[in-house]
Amino acid sequence: MDVILVDENDQPIGVMEKMEVHQKALLHRAFSVFIFNNKGEMLLQKRAVTKYHSPGLWTNACCSHPQPGLETIPAATKRLQEEMGFTTSLQKVFDFVYKTSFDNGLTEYEFDHVLVGNYDGTIIPNPEEVADYCYRSLPEINKMLLSDPAAYTSWFKIAFPKLESYLANNTSNTFIG
Repeated sequence: MDVILVDENDQPIGVMEKMEVHQKALLHRAFSVFIFNNKGEMLLQKRAVTKYHSPGLWTNACCSHPQPGLETIPAATKRLQEEMGFTTSLQKVFDFVYKTSFDNGLTEYEFDHVLVGNYDGTIIPNPEEVADYCYRSLPEINKMLLSDPAAYTSWFKIAFPKLESYLANNTSNTFIG
């Protein structure tokens, strides 16, 4: 799969195969989807143990990279269906850049678009992608992050506080019940 290389302003500068990008630690476009139910709880997924990085760690509903020629929200909608077995309307709330190196020699260096949505229906996770899932309140997630930070993906530990701040400053959100 190819990903979109970008500059610090998210302007496309090329295309490269995903594993090569992670081996060379090049900045590329990504998205992170956060889903809330009508109680205001966030959907978490535990990544499958077969994932090439961050296996078995808890994170947001889904993450991936838009392929060249596909806009971010349609790509995220498609990936949410592939990983969690459902679709819902998504809205971009902010973006951020992060860089994390993993023990296997790969590096995530991403311009990450944070997308949110609301969903209360049936979840049918893809076992090749997802080992488990649950909904948790924001205070519960905070407690879990403090008590066992190693159980969470690096990007989730960066994005979650940013999302909490966004939610605190934008109280008219339609995606939280």
